[in-house]
Amino acid sequence: MAELIYYCGTMDSGKSTLALQTAHNHKSRGRQGLIFTSKDRAGTGKISSRLGLESEAIEVDTALDIHKYVVEKLSIGERIDYVICDEAQFYQEDQIEQLAKITDGLGIDVYAFGILTDFRTKLFPGSARLVELADKVLNLQVEALCWCGAKATHNARTVNGSMVTEGEQVLVGDVLQNDEESEKISYEVLCRRHHMRKVVSITNNHLSDRDDPLPF
Repeated sequence: MAELIYYCGTMDSGKSTLALQTAHNHKSRGRQGLIFTSKDRAGTGKISSRLGLESEAIEVDTALDIHKYVVEKLSIGERIDYVICDEAQFYQEDQIEQLAKITDGLGIDVYAFGILTDFRTKLFPGSARLVELADKVLNLQVEALCWCGAKATHNARTVNGSMVTEGEQVLVGDVLQNDEESEKISYEVLCRRHHMRKVVSITNNHLSDRDDPLPF
């Protein structure tokens, strides 16, 4: 039977790399499928890995009915053996339900990849619905590391180098926006201890110059 599987982890845990590897493995065995993504840092209609891998993909905006899209492709004779969905945390809850409908109604395997929680340690709605509906929820085996060397479990957002815990849930980072006076939004992964204390790598670099030791 077809399955809906959710592979999740923090940033830097290799989810997009695994998504691309999964697509490659299926294609090498003669299977045909569709690749979806949303708000990838490489731009619209792209799925990219921090290792430099990249592929064309179908952009999932809030209006896209994924189930309808797949049915339309099947109705014109296209073969679809699998569906890969990267950045699934950004999908709408009803779009996650459409993935389950694709699995159960059309008998197509769906492999979703994403981040569980945002920079505020709150579940993304798309990820929460996947946890509720998926046949399997699997944590990625590649462990991202905090700057201290411990296992990274939380995603952090920084604005001009300072960690923030308030703001819009979805905000693409790693870019300088608009002009030189705009705020620079970046992300990094932290262990729980340093996320709760709001100590990111740049903060640690500044503190390391102090003579008095840190209390942790």
